[in-house]
Amino acid sequence: MLGDVFVSEVLGTGMLLLLGCGVVANIALADSKGEGGGFLMVNFGWGLGVMSGVYVAFKSGAHINPAVTLGLLANGAEEYAPGVAVTAASTVTYIVAQIVGAFLGAVLCWLAYKDHFAATPDPDAKLGVFSTGPAIRDYAWNLVTEIIGTFVLVFVILTFGENPASLGPLPVALLVLGIGASLGGPTGYAINPARDLGPRIAHAVLPIPGKGGSDWAYSWVPIVGPIIGGVLGGIVGRVYV
Repeated sequence: MLGDVFVSEVLGTGMLLLLGCGVVANIALADSKGEGGGFLMVNFGWGLGVMSGVYVAFKSGAHINPAVTLGLLANGAEEYAPGVAVTAASTVTYIVAQIVGAFLGAVLCWLAYKDHFAATPDPDAKLGVFSTGPAIRDYAWNLVTEIIGTFVLVFVILTFGENPASLGPLPVALLVLGIGASLGGPTGYAINPARDLGPRIAHAVLPIPGKGGSDWAYSWVPIVGPIIGGVLGGIVGRVYV
């Protein structure tokens, strides 16, 4: 059963990151047909990436995000998906699979845009395809932004129902679109530790010419913030829902 969960979460998170990183690449990289498309296009792309990932990962409950998994744990869920009990082993399986899937999705995005990465002189634009970064670097307030955004994600999911896959993917996609449009400006709204960590690792290891550093000094914010926000969303949802 946990093997099926692992595959499902890898595939779902991989689809999310392929499409999510892909929309950023489309607007940010040189000579792409979508170059300069703007932040709202990014919001739509990520929302549709979430919708696709939820469809693909239906067998595992479509968490595709450690913040959702930990939020459900904090909420007191007895199962992560039908037949998948909440245990230490299942929790680790979900989170590892999500990071692996995020890494693979980012690699596929790089392959799709390989010539455009080579044609882009700006290392920040290249890094921005893979990982989030703050508009104004202030680690404490960047952390607060990620906590708030992820709290909204997990709390609203819990008001829909504990299993994201049971909602139908469209409401979750619209929720992510709304979070991006409303709260995405300060940090780029990671709201998902795997979404940022897996692709950041991919950026670090891939042979991308002129890529510069991977900004590991900031990398803890889109990990810690979503974890805190997801757990808080789960706790408040347990009281409210």
